[in-house]
Amino acid sequence: MDGETISVQAPLWPVGESDDPALEAVAEEILRADPDGSRFAGAVRRSIDMLLDGQHTGRFRWDQLFKTEKAHLGTLIEINVQREFGFADGASMDYSISGSDVDCKYSQTLGQWMIPPEAHGHLLLVVWASDEQSQWSVGLVRALPERLNNGGNRDAKKTLNAAGRGAVRWLFRDAPLQENMLLRLSPADITAVFSHKSGQRRVDELFLRAQGRRVSRNVVATVAMQEDYMKRVRYNGGSRSRLQRHGIVILGHYTRHGRIAEVLGLPVPGPGESVSARLSPARAHHVGVPTVELDGQEWVLALADDPEETVPRLPEI
Repeated sequence: MDGETISVQAPLWPVGESDDPALEAVAEEILRADPDGSRFAGAVRRSIDMLLDGQHTGRFRWDQLFKTEKAHLGTLIEINVQREFGFADGASMDYSISGSDVDCKYSQTLGQWMIPPEAHGHLLLVVWASDEQSQWSVGLVRALPERLNNGGNRDAKKTLNAAGRGAVRWLFRDAPLQENMLLRLSPADITAVFSHKSGQRRVDELFLRAQGRRVSRNVVATVAMQEDYMKRVRYNGGSRSRLQRHGIVILGHYTRHGRIAEVLGLPVPGPGESVSARLSPARAHHVGVPTVELDGQEWVLALADDPEETVPRLPEI
C-alpha cells in the first residue's frame, strides 16, 4: 500500500488461546505473512480502486456505483487477497490456508456477512472496509450452527448472530486504509477540480486545492482520466513546472523531498504519493518557523498574505 503505516490491532484473544487450533493456525500464517497489515490493506485499497475505476470514469465515491457494481466488491477482495498472499484454492471454499479450507466474506456493514449453507462449519475470513471512514477490519470465525441466525434469505444464506460476532478472532480491527483524499475535499473544491475540460488543468487545480495532503497515484488517475496520468504531475510540462510560478512545490517519494516535508511539518509522501505546498522566501515576519534551503535561499511555508513567487525546481533525488 502506498506510503501507509499500519499498526497491528490487538486480537480478541492471544494467539494460541483459542479452542479452535485450525483457526489459530490460519491466524498465525496470515500474521507471519503480514505482521503490520500493510499487505492486506493494500489488497483492500486496490479492490476499491478497481471497482471505482477512476482513471476511466472519474468516480471516487461509493454512491457513484451501481448496485450491481457494489455487490462485486466482495469478489474483487477475494481475488486480490489470493493474489497478494498466493493462497492455494480450497477443496470446497475459496482458499486453503495452513491445511484448512477458508471462505472469504466481505460486507459493507460490519457483522453482516452472508454465509451460504455450503460454508457452514468452515472457517470464514471476514472482511469489512469503509472508504469514507478510511478503515478496514479482517478476522476469522468458524461458522458453527449455534453462531448463525435462524432466518435466511432466498438463497438460504445466514448471518452471524451475537455469539458469532463475538467469536470473531480479529487479526486487524479498524485499521487505517490509505485515504481517498478526494472524499476529504469540500464540494466547492471538487466542483472546481472537475470543472476543467483539460486533464492537465484538473491536476493543476487538484494540487492547488489539496495542499498539505497526501495525493495517491489513483487520485491523480481519477482526476486526469488519461493513460499517462503521472506525466501530468512531473516537471517538463506537468503540474510541478506549471505551478512553480505560484510558489507551489509538489513533493514526491524522493529522499530529498521527504526531508523537506519533515522539516516543514508536511506529510511525508510514500511510494506513488505526492504532497503539494506553497512556499515563500523567508522574510523578517516569518519568525520562528522552519526553513529549507533551495538554490541557496531559505524558504518557508507561505502565509496566506505572502505574495506568490516562483519557487526553484526541486532536485529529484
